[in-house]
Amino acid sequence: MNGPDRRLHAFRADLADERLRGSVEAERFVAGRLARTAVPVADLKKAPRPDAGLDSQLLFGDDVRVFEESEGWAWVQSERDGYVGFVAGAAVAPIAAEATHIVCAPRTFLYPGPDMKLPHSGKLSMGSRIVVTGYAETRGTKYAMLASGEAIVAGHVVARDAVAEDYVTVAETLLNTPYLWGGCSGFGLDCSGLVQLSQRMSGNMVLRDTDMQAGTIGTVVDAGPAHENLRRGDLVFWNGHVAVMTDAENMIHANGHTMLVSREPLAAAIERISYLYGGPTGFRRP
Repeated sequence: MNGPDRRLHAFRADLADERLRGSVEAERFVAGRLARTAVPVADLKKAPRPDAGLDSQLLFGDDVRVFEESEGWAWVQSERDGYVGFVAGAAVAPIAAEATHIVCAPRTFLYPGPDMKLPHSGKLSMGSRIVVTGYAETRGTKYAMLASGEAIVAGHVVARDAVAEDYVTVAETLLNTPYLWGGCSGFGLDCSGLVQLSQRMSGNMVLRDTDMQAGTIGTVVDAGPAHENLRRGDLVFWNGHVAVMTDAENMIHANGHTMLVSREPLAAAIERISYLYGGPTGFRRP
């Protein structure tokens, strides 16, 4: 690819990131301002329209740099993975306090108080960053309390700096999550979104799209003529697709065949996928 990647660099003919001055042409350059995602999941779109395609998503508590706000939309860049796109203006808010915890369950609910019998007041995805102000216990269940007065089950969150030992184990907790093109939350995932979210929970920030991951994650692996050299955690890439090996023969991936995050033998996947997209294009070991 020649020149800056528009997915990872904020530039248009009329406006660009000040940090790109001298590298791109634009009518105006701005430094942008830091803000934070204030909704459970914010869709990052190709254009400032409700019907525009979904490229990626931001999770609650994700930091962004806002370059423009106009007609109910904000043009932003994720501080986490650098992805650029448009989100609803109401999805971002000023940064009030640094996150103390991160959601570790695939999905969880918020309650207006520390009681699971109360009607839930919201929901959050794995990877959401929250500020815990204290704890409460009701009928033996411990809750983490938020500044809003809302409560979340304490067992569904971990300290902000905690990391999972095995990213594949994280991916396995997301089995049967619905497939969503552009999705990278516990409510819906695409193939590279599954890799990114599970890696994120193990302390590794990786790029968003399959082609980016195929060129940057870990090191290239020689899988061998019968793929006998693969092991748990290795990534298998096709043209526009990626899967995670759970052992030497089986893999997990978010896929349009089952429309879920599913397990599948590698050999069966290669046979099924090859007639449309060809065989694997590469293997990498994080």
